[in-house]
Amino acid sequence: MAKSIPSAFSPLVSRSGTHKRSEEQWFGKFSQKTKLIHLKFPSGYGVRARAISSTADVRAVEIPRQWYNLVADLPIKPPPALHPKTLQPIKHEDLSPLFPDELIMQEVSNDQFIDIPPEVIDIYRLWRPTPLIRAKRLEKLLDTPAKIYYKYEGVSPAGSHKPNTAVPQVWYNAQQGIKNVATETGAGQWGSSLAFACSLFGLNCEVWQVRASYDQKPYRKLMMQTWGAKVHPSPSSITEAGRKILQMDPSSPGSLGIAISEAVEVAVTNADTKYCLGSVLNHVLLHQTVIGEECIKQMEAIGETPDVIIGCTGGGSNFAGLAFPFIREKLNGKINPVIRAVEPAACPSLTKGVYTYDYGDTAGMTPLMKMHTLGHDFIPDPIHAGGLRYHGMAPLISHVYELGFMEALSIPQTECFEGAIKFARSEGLIPAPEPTHAIAATIREACHCRETGEEKVILMAMCGHGHFDLPAYEKYLQGKMVDLSFEDEKMHASLAKVPQIA
Repeated sequence: MAKSIPSAFSPLVSRSGTHKRSEEQWFGKFSQKTKLIHLKFPSGYGVRARAISSTADVRAVEIPRQWYNLVADLPIKPPPALHPKTLQPIKHEDLSPLFPDELIMQEVSNDQFIDIPPEVIDIYRLWRPTPLIRAKRLEKLLDTPAKIYYKYEGVSPAGSHKPNTAVPQVWYNAQQGIKNVATETGAGQWGSSLAFACSLFGLNCEVWQVRASYDQKPYRKLMMQTWGAKVHPSPSSITEAGRKILQMDPSSPGSLGIAISEAVEVAVTNADTKYCLGSVLNHVLLHQTVIGEECIKQMEAIGETPDVIIGCTGGGSNFAGLAFPFIREKLNGKINPVIRAVEPAACPSLTKGVYTYDYGDTAGMTPLMKMHTLGHDFIPDPIHAGGLRYHGMAPLISHVYELGFMEALSIPQTECFEGAIKFARSEGLIPAPEPTHAIAATIREACHCRETGEEKVILMAMCGHGHFDLPAYEKYLQGKMVDLSFEDEKMHASLAKVPQIA
């Protein structure tokens, strides 16, 4: 399908055409009762969702009408993405081969709030607002004085937070007359969500799924195909980027960086195709802030203020979605929670990576972004369970981390799955492998409260269910799951290939 790449920078070479915008426009006490709520949809269908009952009923919490842009409130603005040849800040025309105009505008926006299109809100109503649930049974199991709440995004059609950005990305593409979108996916959550969104708007969806995940998670592939997507294992022989990897390593397990290279190549060599990304970029994090905006209102409704906010991080969109609106409140002096990102010990970009400019993909086809990175050709071990396997962290999260507004830690996967089992056997929900990192960190915090007697309020991001990830649970329950030792030498070798930017 894809032609050969004319140059290393071809993804950022504008095809043709003019752009409408000029350059200047861019630069009560908690009640322990729960009850079932019947949500009415315009289609006539309904769904029942568990919510927290209180004197200020959380049913009154509405779907946010605007996304929140943290960039507007930061005392120091994040470094810009750079053109990989000129090393100058990226311009609109550089990104137009990849994204529709409105998403590019959102990517570089300094506006504090951006209106959500009514058509997107209408689709959000299929699962939003998502429930805020108190984990009382987990609290009892841990014998902790802490209160544990989790914001549960697994009620979406795809089973995770990813449709929060998939729907608007596809909508903006459809508005610009785009017929095809290409993307990558690791664990399959993002690919599933984009396939779902494309099915609603009639766009064709092509997905490059990391080979290790493609083999381990056949039902994620079938889920994408059910919604009409075409799915390829990555690296593939379809693209020049994939063929180069296979020439070097025919048995390559793949990586998100490789899959991004393949999807980007297809987008820039086909004029009727754009690229969609499920994490990392500013506009993706922006769309996810519906999570935190809802959660602020829900916690206000039950008279609680979080002391600690915990979320898992791979590329960072789920964490940013919950945390960024709370960071705004923190910057405004209204609250002062500890905000903690948790990543896998097997791919610790925040806690061990270097904060520097690097490519977002393995082939070096994307703009250079300043982020915490392990090196763009770093490939995590394929036996690591879950999708938190990206070599870099979202530039905006990396910047916020550098400013000291949040902290980070890494946790090995056996501890994460031990926590997941405790959660599943007390709360009933089987978490996806990704939020098990947040669960493990939450359990650590709750046990610390047991030792100190502190009655902290802990808020956790529960970004999706694990119904398609049961092989990972099987491995843990059979005692076959191991903790991977992070190899500094492997990271140093990868970092040696990172461009040196003065």
